Amino acid sequence: MREAGRERGVMRMRVVGMISGTSYDAVELAVADLQLAGEELQLTPVGALSAEIPDDLRRRIAALLPPAGTTIEAVATLDADLGRMFAAVAVRGIGEIAGGAADLVVSHGQTVFHWVQDGHARGTLQLGNPAWIAQATGLPVVSDLRNRDIAAGGHGAPLVSMLDRLLVLTGDRRRGSLNLGGISNITVTGPDDSVIAYDIGPANALMDAAVVQLTGGRDSFDADGARAARGTVRRDLLDRLLAEPYYAAPPPKSTGKELFHPGYLAAMQDGLPPVAPDDLLATLTELTATVVADAVRGHRLDELVAAGGGVRNPVLMARIRDLAGGCTVRTIEDYGIGSSAKEAYAFAVLGYLTVHGLPGTLPRATGAPVGSVLGSVTPGAGGWRLPEPGAPAPRRMVVRR
Repeated sequence: MREAGRERGVMRMRVVGMISGTSYDAVELAVADLQLAGEELQLTPVGALSAEIPDDLRRRIAALLPPAGTTIEAVATLDADLGRMFAAVAVRGIGEIAGGAADLVVSHGQTVFHWVQDGHARGTLQLGNPAWIAQATGLPVVSDLRNRDIAAGGHGAPLVSMLDRLLVLTGDRRRGSLNLGGISNITVTGPDDSVIAYDIGPANALMDAAVVQLTGGRDSFDADGARAARGTVRRDLLDRLLAEPYYAAPPPKSTGKELFHPGYLAAMQDGLPPVAPDDLLATLTELTATVVADAVRGHRLDELVAAGGGVRNPVLMARIRDLAGGCTVRTIEDYGIGSSAKEAYAFAVLGYLTVHGLPGTLPRATGAPVGSVLGSVTPGAGGWRLPEPGAPAPRRMVVRR
């Protein structure tokens, strides 16, 4: 562990952020130098990497995701094995990107269940035990970042809303920040200048599930949207998919593979004439583009800033631009952050705020009436001392290059 710098009670920290999303194909890691200067949070990207999740772990994650049944043994062993995997990725990131030293690791872990009942989030579970990360790196680890917001009355998602508010939702334009992971989520400014953040619906989740099923697991995603580009949208299936009640529910709201799983996709096709493989991908791509564009129009956005793995799908991005009317669609690269690394940087920011005793959520953004200091901290080697109190909550962010 290196000696973190201090200035007027606020530490300058090198923070490692990690997340495995709902696609559970890779761990995204980003290293950032972070410092508060008054009400300005300064972020200097140090670098990022993507570490593929081994096939065995991917199979075990898939085997216990709802609606599949599982056992406590399967959950406990996967929690430990994912912890060891995240630890190995953290060690690699510290060595290859952070110059061999860092001050803090922030690990989102792997979501395996997000409990939403009657429109309210009741709990959430992320696996990847942080003790393994602390043991391997010697650094303090912030983890379990979603449950505090849920306990306060929020949905615990999307937590990127803090970074979005500080970095993207600035100026006079009506701007939204979109993430296209397994699930799509958006952050916008409400009519009273409050922040609204919610899950729109599936981004890559159903498309990836279809590709895995169609190829027998040989492929896990529609590379460059090639399958969708060859296909034709099946209107009968699209209409059935768009009738999903989740889309009509008002925010705040959250969802995941508890709803949008392979069995859901099979049920939506039941009773319809057979759907050709490429037509299925074209239809699912159109579904994602349609629900995103509906959100864009509903919030009357002038500009949409997109991030996540979905931005690498040119067919999906083209359809979003086509359906979003006059809204300009950009990517988060314009703000100095890589699209695939945005969430990892966002969790680095949240962990930095946590150890300074500052809220990582905004009042009402995810449904909670108050902002919350997020997560739990696992100490590193030789103990750990909290930063001195008195740091102001940031009101803006600057990305230094």
